[in-house]
Amino acid sequence: MLIFALNCGSSSLKSAVIDTDRRSHVVDVRVQQLETSTLPATVGRVLQQLRERSRHHGPPGAIAHRVVHGGDRFVQPTRIDEGVLAELDKLSHLAPLHNPPALAAIRRARDVYPQTVHVAVFDTAFHATLPLHAREYALPRDLSQRFGIRRYGFHGISHAHVMHAVAAELKAPAEKLRIISCHLGNGASVTAIEHGRSVDTSMGMTPLEGLVMGTRAGDLDAGILLDLIQSGSFGGQALDDLLNRQSGLTGLTGTNDLREIERRAGEGDEDCRRALALYAYRVRKYIGAYAAAMGGVDAIAFTGGVGENSAAIRAACVQRLDFLAARIVVVRADEELAMALQAATLLATNSTSSS
Repeated sequence: MLIFALNCGSSSLKSAVIDTDRRSHVVDVRVQQLETSTLPATVGRVLQQLRERSRHHGPPGAIAHRVVHGGDRFVQPTRIDEGVLAELDKLSHLAPLHNPPALAAIRRARDVYPQTVHVAVFDTAFHATLPLHAREYALPRDLSQRFGIRRYGFHGISHAHVMHAVAAELKAPAEKLRIISCHLGNGASVTAIEHGRSVDTSMGMTPLEGLVMGTRAGDLDAGILLDLIQSGSFGGQALDDLLNRQSGLTGLTGTNDLREIERRAGEGDEDCRRALALYAYRVRKYIGAYAAAMGGVDAIAFTGGVGENSAAIRAACVQRLDFLAARIVVVRADEELAMALQAATLLATNSTSSS
């Protein structure tokens, strides 16, 4: 089956035509530095390029869309209709950098391909297996239930792909492995995968928790936020901008480009050196914590733009972890293939059920 995969990020659009029978890419189109205001028009142009460059292969059987936050309801790939879109709109505040552009991309794609099946694939779905002790926050139960407060986790499409890739590399079933998957890019997270299931992950109810990221601070004492609010200098929107867009590597160095930060650190920039040390230390702490939680680890995997391409960052992240005796594996990120395969499985299951 031929499936178009649209992977809409906060500032980029990755897309591909995937032959799911051969598990291969037919066409890839990527747009960097994407502006939200031009997103619908950009999606239209990308779809046109995908159609033209794959015209000899026929029309798509479906279009798969990455959606970062699926909440409690969406834990499997889901056919998209107006009702689903309305439910996803309600979740946008939980992933403000990602869900709104993804939903805009979906709406534009449905306008261009109104007769084609559109499937949402969710980053949170892989983490639906989190046990209660890893999923819950220590807040009053009635408050958590009333506001749906819990840990969801993200980058699940990528972490699931890493799990299968590591299993293939080690020639062992995923169900028999303990894997720590490090997705390091502008957004970053670490996931503990035990016996084929996500059992803990660094991101929480929103993508703000966990590692130092390109523009997000990661783990932060909530008292800092209370102090900022009480100072009268920060309201809700100002805090949103601070935590989602002005912190992390950007806040520490003025840029979220790891290559630039590494270059400046090599030239003696102390801010960049400290930022790299903080970045790697946070990853290393999570690796150690998850190895303890699983009683050991068989493989530590790195993926994402930083995880794949920076040997220096990988080395810093596993520094002093020799005692774990784990295999280090680098996995090429391929969320588009993973999305397409999940969409194809959904369509095949629905076809079997209806026959």
